Amino acid sequence: MATDDQGRWDKKHATEEGHEDASSFLRQLFEVGAWRIQAGSALDVATGRGRNAFFLAERGFRVEAIDISEVALKEASKLAEEKGLTITFRQVDVDHVELSESTYDMILNFNFLQRSLIAKMKKALKRGGHIIFETYLIEQKALGHPKNPAYLLGHNELLELFRDFRILYYREGRFVEGGKDAFRAGLFGQKVG
Repeated sequence: MATDDQGRWDKKHATEEGHEDASSFLRQLFEVGAWRIQAGSALDVATGRGRNAFFLAERGFRVEAIDISEVALKEASKLAEEKGLTITFRQVDVDHVELSESTYDMILNFNFLQRSLIAKMKKALKRGGHIIFETYLIEQKALGHPKNPAYLLGHNELLELFRDFRILYYREGRFVEGGKDAFRAGLFGQKVG
């Protein structure tokens, strides 16, 4: 496991207080109602303290949530128990995680970019399964974290990464999330092959 990454994220999560709401992008996709998203098995990649995993579990999904931070996962597990939600939390190094083929009906990826993981996520989705992916654009480095270009998407890069999927919704630009401005790209897609 990447102990430097784990230590950095454990420290960040240990100093956070309160609990964030689910991503506004995720909430909007479910609230629009244009897509009748059926509950099933779901994977939340880089779940942090579980905000998006909770959202899916509350809607009947069987959720597995993975992250590198033991501190974040302990907090998420405690809160899930308080809420009466059954979520499987698993500590992993996403650089080396193995995902079973055709396992999930839904995969979430928020505020995280590990390009080498995308092919594994695609294989892990069942045919007809959905992906909801939102993370930072290259312009984000002018506003703050993250600044490393390795963790920032180029323009239309997310569309290109999922060109073999049916794109149901896409957005790219400057949006407010959690009261903060950020440059983001978000995609809702369906595995067709």
